[in-house]
Amino acid sequence: MKVTFWGTRGSTPSPGADFLRYGGHTSSVALAHDGEPPSLVLDGGTGIRKVSEQLAGEAFRGAILLSHLHWDHVHGLPFFSAGMAPAHRVRVLLPAPGADPLETLARGFSPPHFPIAPGQLGPGWSFDRLEEGVIEIEGFRILARELPHRGGQTFGFRVSAGTASLAYLTDHSPTDFGPGPGGYGALHDAALELAAGVDLLVHDAQFVAAEFPDVAYLGHASAEYAVALAEAAQVRSLLLYHHSPTRTDEEIDAIVKALSDRPTPLDAAREGQTVEL
Repeated sequence: MKVTFWGTRGSTPSPGADFLRYGGHTSSVALAHDGEPPSLVLDGGTGIRKVSEQLAGEAFRGAILLSHLHWDHVHGLPFFSAGMAPAHRVRVLLPAPGADPLETLARGFSPPHFPIAPGQLGPGWSFDRLEEGVIEIEGFRILARELPHRGGQTFGFRVSAGTASLAYLTDHSPTDFGPGPGGYGALHDAALELAAGVDLLVHDAQFVAAEFPDVAYLGHASAEYAVALAEAAQVRSLLLYHHSPTRTDEEIDAIVKALSDRPTPLDAAREGQTVEL
């Protein structure tokens, strides 16, 4: 499995000289089988525009899983040019509890909020409801579990292909379930099941523990929680993700350095980074 990070920021894009190394685009990760173009994209933030560059003019034929519907995870969809090229096929799966998924997405993505609605993106686009459980799509096996996060149903994913495995917990508020053993948030069943023994854990690290409780209302995790989960779940490696839009490259470097003495190998996800699993 080839994993390419095209958007690593949370909340809003972060342009500017202080954000060049880790990137300024919001959440989007492209997955591909060995030797093949990407056919599964996790989240449609502004980083999904870079997936089109990865495809070098070819049409995208695959699926997009939306972990939730906050702006920073969907704003790139109408700018995904590979999803509009001739012969495109784009299946979007999204949380829409008790509602039509197309209508749910259109609440924030249609006039007067945007010039077009999701149903106008192209004839090859389809929209399905995402629910907890296991699905097989594009040759990947995906386990979806609901995670605590503020402002709407949110999923984390465990993606497997052959012997490779990835856990993607991009927006996660574990303090909603209590302080947990280290005070960073509960090591709850859904998080542990998604992360158990994976090759790579990609986890929300928008904040650090010292910023809590002042930022708890925003519904995110600390880098320290990501490390604690990685150790409890015995993952092989950890990438901190969903960086705060105000967190500079140097500040992210400092977070990684402060946590680098832990048993699990860790780093911070960078825009354009590719990991082979």
